[in-house]
Amino acid sequence: MRNLKNSAFYIFFTGGFSILMYWIITKGKLLEDGSQIISTSSDKTQWEEFIDSMQHNLQHPLALLLAQIITIILMARVFGWISRKLGQPTVIGEMIAGIVLGPSLVGMYFPEYSQLLFPKESLGNLQFLSQIGLILFMFVVGMELDLKAIQNKAKDAVVISHASIIFPFTLGVGLAYFIYEQYAPKQVEFLSFALFLGIAMSITAFPVLARIVQERGIHKTKLGAIVITCAAADDITAWCILATVIAIVKAGSITSSLYVIGLALVYVFVMLTVVRPFLNRVAELKNSRAKLSKPVVAIFLVTLIISAYVSEIIGIHALFGAFMAGAIMPDNNRFRSIIIEKVEDVSLIVLLPLFFVFTGLRTQIGLINDSSLWEILACIIGVAVAGKFLGSAIAAKFVGQNWKDSLTIGALMNTRGLMELIVLNIGYDLGVLSDQVFTMMVLMALITTFMTGPALDFINFCFRKSKDATVSDEPDTTRFRIIVSFGNAAKGRLLLRLANCFIRKEDNPAPVTLLHLSQSNELHSFNLEEQERRSFAPVISESEQLDVEVETIFKAVGDIESEIADTANKGDFDLLIIGVGRSIFDGSFLGRLLGFTTRIINPDRLLDKFTGKEGLFENSPFDERTRQIVTRTKMPVAIFIEKDFKGFDRVFLPLFSENDSFLATYAQKLAINNDSRISVLDLSENEPLAVENLIRQFPQQAAILADRTMKKEFLEQQDLMLVSFESWKKLVDSQSPWLANAPATVIIKP
Repeated sequence: MRNLKNSAFYIFFTGGFSILMYWIITKGKLLEDGSQIISTSSDKTQWEEFIDSMQHNLQHPLALLLAQIITIILMARVFGWISRKLGQPTVIGEMIAGIVLGPSLVGMYFPEYSQLLFPKESLGNLQFLSQIGLILFMFVVGMELDLKAIQNKAKDAVVISHASIIFPFTLGVGLAYFIYEQYAPKQVEFLSFALFLGIAMSITAFPVLARIVQERGIHKTKLGAIVITCAAADDITAWCILATVIAIVKAGSITSSLYVIGLALVYVFVMLTVVRPFLNRVAELKNSRAKLSKPVVAIFLVTLIISAYVSEIIGIHALFGAFMAGAIMPDNNRFRSIIIEKVEDVSLIVLLPLFFVFTGLRTQIGLINDSSLWEILACIIGVAVAGKFLGSAIAAKFVGQNWKDSLTIGALMNTRGLMELIVLNIGYDLGVLSDQVFTMMVLMALITTFMTGPALDFINFCFRKSKDATVSDEPDTTRFRIIVSFGNAAKGRLLLRLANCFIRKEDNPAPVTLLHLSQSNELHSFNLEEQERRSFAPVISESEQLDVEVETIFKAVGDIESEIADTANKGDFDLLIIGVGRSIFDGSFLGRLLGFTTRIINPDRLLDKFTGKEGLFENSPFDERTRQIVTRTKMPVAIFIEKDFKGFDRVFLPLFSENDSFLATYAQKLAINNDSRISVLDLSENEPLAVENLIRQFPQQAAILADRTMKKEFLEQQDLMLVSFESWKKLVDSQSPWLANAPATVIIKP
């Protein structure tokens, strides 16, 4: 009755006012008499008018900008994913995406499409948006710097850092002497050209370097601390030099630039002595997420904007102001983490890819159309690598590092990435770099960043080879070594309990390795130590209660599935334990057929299809993450499904074929180390020898079930089911009804 009353009110209310509006409009038409109304009628049909309207809407500046952003984000994600699969930082893929969308590829082979999507008159909006992204990025880079750590390690770090700047800077100035006359813009003085070439040769991409250090797991080592500190000191020094160079270029001479430099020093003094204490006081009062309200956040963002504005007005570029604003942010790690979280997503996902593509639109590889230009490009790359790599490595060796660490520092400091592109774009905007030199320098930035990973692998290979020749100790194969990979603390504690059941009563058991990977945001690696502590604390507390020794591995990576498999494969482990939720029991037939749960067709599956590892529509009883780990791992994997988990005392062991007999080994470990009772359901034609040995060795704990029907009452009495990977797939594909009553399950892939 109430619904009927509401419906009647809705009809009469909206209908009545609609009729009233129609009557008013009808009367209003009479008021047009005598007015000079311009007729909009034409000879075109309504469909043609509609098409014209749509074309006009598509060319509207806002619609065009949105179309550009959509295209750029999609291309950046695709090429970033490909880059990660090749073991490279995502920034490499995004840089390549920019070049692909520019005149070097799309503009050359699909000029109509390029002109439609990126007309010259629209690039101004794209540039301004990309500059906003860079301002936010430099703000975060400044916040990421740990000035106290730089002060504590300043002795070695400053020597290496400044050597890695002055040596390539000098080589860059020397290179400018040889190419200035032929390749520099005609109106540019040699001083400006040489200074920009020098600073471009000496820059290091601190964010990319920090991420590589994290991914390779050397951030906790002395080497990792030194190279991070060197890169941070390099960043500060290079940006101060860049601000000075910009001032000189804009002023026209060193003498006239002294006024700009003087104003810049006053600006830095005010930021350090006035603004920083004020912000510290605000952070002390508002250092929690609950207290950090919008007005408080506005204070810090307005500080960023004012700092960028003042530095731009002075003449040392807005990006230096953003970097300075980040550097003077309060030292409170919790506070910085909250601010970074609020800034990074928009900067990383939306705005930074715009800068990469804008740079790519300026990069015209087709301009390098002569053998002499390719020779110049080779010289630029050679000077860049020799200057940064050798300068850092020699300085590191001089302060006491061994050759391996010295070369590693050199390879890492040679990473240029996004920071190099920022410098090059500033030089291009100031008219210091010609189109040809700009293109060659962009290619140099791409190549030197790409070579960092292979160079580190080559260094490790060379020194590992000599090291292995002197090692005579063979690995201990008598102990059962387990690695546990977990995503959250609750799952980690449960998986550790399962691992302990396999080794608890062993003589001198091997430590259980705990692996926790964090998704890298690819922008910064700030405060990961605190994140690591929070992630492992509950699991380590559980290990103390269980009295089991553990070792921990923590990394921030872009591709978690591949890293789990790689870490397990490289270690001397006998079993990898991972977990999935109880939702694995659910899901439609279509979902299993297409092999997805949360994503439609995962690009990893496409890659496996192309490489022949797996069919695109091959049935998979797991979510994509688990499927990827199982596919890539070259060792036994135990997948724990915690459905209705009660313990590990009563274990159900169904054997559907002779190939499942390996499960008896794991059941035997549970019987020995956990005193578990094993109920065996043997559905194979011939009783496997492993099962006979299990029954013979544990007559009081293990027994073969006479009843081969899976009754609900029996399954509900069990704590755990051990099943093979292949049998589990068959059970899911056949939609066995007794799976709904199955207890918590461990699926083992041999």
